[in-house]
Amino acid sequence: MTEVSAPLRIAVLGGTGAEGGGLAYRWANAGHSVTIGSRDAAKAAAAAVAMNARIGREALKGFSNEDAVRDAEIVVLAVPYAAQMSTALSVKDGLAGKILVDVTAPLKPPKVGTVQLPEGGSCVAALQAAMPEVKLVSAFQNVSAHHLPDADHRIDCDVLVCGDDKAARERVIGLVQAAGMRGIHAGPLANSAASEALTSVLIFINRNYKVAGSGIRITGLDNSIPHQG
Repeated sequence: MTEVSAPLRIAVLGGTGAEGGGLAYRWANAGHSVTIGSRDAAKAAAAAVAMNARIGREALKGFSNEDAVRDAEIVVLAVPYAAQMSTALSVKDGLAGKILVDVTAPLKPPKVGTVQLPEGGSCVAALQAAMPEVKLVSAFQNVSAHHLPDADHRIDCDVLVCGDDKAARERVIGLVQAAGMRGIHAGPLANSAASEALTSVLIFINRNYKVAGSGIRITGLDNSIPHQG
């Protein structure tokens, strides 16, 4: 995985979980400055210590969600759907002038293999309605956490990146590449409904074909779109 030339300060809320923790580890391993956020600051600190031991240097720190957001340039929301809105609103005051990357998929147990989009079309649309001043980007819904813990593992999966601000999407595309995947501009935030719905489709495929983590690839694109890793 190629190290970044211009490190970013990234806060990953939900960084103690499988998805958030995997992304945090990959970004820190690539050279970004990463802070893990959690409702339990001690749990976040312990997760950061464990990841630093794997990397071999102090690349991550762990704090409460509020403290993690404070010094970040980009905030990544990687919590379960049930906690999405409350977590985002709890740090709303710290998001001014920053990009918020929402990783949420609207999974409602026990039928997580069935598409269940919320009213308004998608869960990120509901978040934007509640926080209209925040620059939101949707990404990573279709990447299985199973692939993330090993930074040397090449992930055969594209990442659809949706957002109304093209420059913000472009910055998130850079994060996708730093995590070892190919990011694809997938249009405005409203298009996130498609990638959110695909999560349940992929879960069904995983179960039906007994695979650990299926993903998506966009065909027909030339080699000018990079894939790092």
